[in-house]
This record gives sequence, structure tokens and C-alpha cells, in this order.
Amino acid sequence: MSHRSSPVAVVTGANRGIGRAIAVAYAEAGYDLAVTARDPGSLDDVVDQIRGQGRQALAVACDVLDEGSVEAMGKTVAETYGAVHTVVANAGIAGPTAPLHEISLQAWRECMATDVDGVFLTFRAFLPAMIEAGNGGSLIAISSMTGKRPLHGRTPYAAAKMAVIGLVRTLAVEVGQHGIRVNAVCPGATAGPRLVEVVRNQARTRGITEEQARAEFTASSPLDRFVEPQEVAATCTFLSSDAAASITGEDLNVNAGVAMY
Repeated sequence: MSHRSSPVAVVTGANRGIGRAIAVAYAEAGYDLAVTARDPGSLDDVVDQIRGQGRQALAVACDVLDEGSVEAMGKTVAETYGAVHTVVANAGIAGPTAPLHEISLQAWRECMATDVDGVFLTFRAFLPAMIEAGNGGSLIAISSMTGKRPLHGRTPYAAAKMAVIGLVRTLAVEVGQHGIRVNAVCPGATAGPRLVEVVRNQARTRGITEEQARAEFTASSPLDRFVEPQEVAATCTFLSSDAAASITGEDLNVNAGVAMY
């Protein structure tokens, strides 16, 4: 394939929330996009937004729980765009909210498989071509502040998001020689549909009101507010830019100061 004038970014789980904001931010930054979701029809709106920025958009069905699905997605992207510059492994699930001794092994494994194995499979699908192209690039995993500090009743999610940080640090050492940087972004409580669900589950599990649960999230923030999806997206595009050329193996907090380490 001939040399592309525009870099390409891949964003998994781009149909809503943070993923959608990330995809649109890359389009605004001049990237062409490949966006994925289990239901490709759910990507229609974000594809329209990307094309509204004058960028190319490819919607691909992908279930990060399925090795074959991820590999097929990688091949489809390669056939359309060639080697990519950036991969944002965003697809994930919240997992159960319950005391550990009440969580089934199936629910535990589903959370770990989606939130950890999904990152592994997504990065693995693109690394060989990125290394061969020799143009460097950026791999970004969406972790969470819950990978750094406790959240009641969320042991599978916390374990998965901390595992992502370990993956990122080690992979950064492996691929640094190829000019590829690997980082994690750790969002805090981010405004959107998922936060509504998390707050509701926290209230139910702990026997408090939803208003109390919501207030606890913002009370622990020095800025006394939630994070906006666009703020997470801006951090991702920064990490892919030349301005972040010396940043790799980092887990960068975007959580309104709730976790500072």
C-alpha cells in the first residue's frame, strides 16, 4: 500500500461514551479512523461524526472476547488502511458489583477476559504490522482509577484495570526499540450512561441512596466534579502526538484528582 498522507487510529468500543469521544477527537486531530463494536450498526452515528470532520471512517464488527473476531478485525483494517499509527483499546465492561464471595467465577472471568484479554488481543492484532512498517506509533489502553484505588464491591474490575497497567508497562519495554510507545489512561468517574449504572449499583450494594453514592464520587475530587468524556479523549490524542514523544509506560490519571499516584 502506498504511503498515507493521514495517520490512522483504531478505537475499540467506539459506539458510545468515552470510546465515541475518543474516535471523534482523533478525527478532529486529522486521523482517519477504524472504529469497532460488537454491533457495527451501533457505530453509524460516530462514523457520521468522523466523516463530518472530513476524515475516513471504517466501522468493523469486533467482539474482544473472541480471538478470531479480533484477528479478523485487524485484517480488515490492514486491508483498508495498511499499518496504523495508533490503537486505543477502549472496549470493556464494568463487571459485577457485589461482595467478592457472592461473585460467580463466570462473572469474574467475563470481566477479566473482556478488560484484560481484550487489550492483549487488540494490541497483538496490530503490533506485527506496526513493527514491520518501522514508523513507530502509539498503543493506548483505557484503564481506570479503580485500578489504583479501591471501589467497594468491584474486585473483578479493579483487578482487571490494575492488570492493564502491568501489561502496558511491560509492553512499553518490549516495543520501545521500534519507536512504539505504550501508555494507559486512567479515567475517573466519567459523565455518561455507564456512570449512572455504576452509581445505581453502588447505592444498591451499600444500602445508600443514589444521591449519596453520586455525591461520594465528586466529594473525593479536589475539583468536586466528574470527568467529561472529551477530557479523556484529549489525553489520548496528546499521547499519540509528537508532544508526548518521551512518554511511554505511563498510567496517566484523568480523574479530577481523586487518585494522584
